[in-house]
Amino acid sequence: MKSTGIVRKVDELGRIVIPIELRRTLQIDQKDALEIYVDGSQIILKKYEPACIFCDQAKDVINFKGKNICPDCTQELK
Repeated sequence: MKSTGIVRKVDELGRIVIPIELRRTLQIDQKDALEIYVDGSQIILKKYEPACIFCDQAKDVINFKGKNICPDCTQELK
């Protein structure tokens, strides 16, 4: 894991601010959803990527050039 050297405090409502530099680098825009994971004592935030871009199926989705595609739609594209 790479350290950014950025430290933020949690406010009274439990919120933190993700710096604009990181949001730009990670292409996180306003209103984007983030998934929250826990790994031991670490909290991991990941930009949420929805299901298949064609049929909205979420099972066995693969990422192809930055887009999520399910196996059924992959077969149809062939």
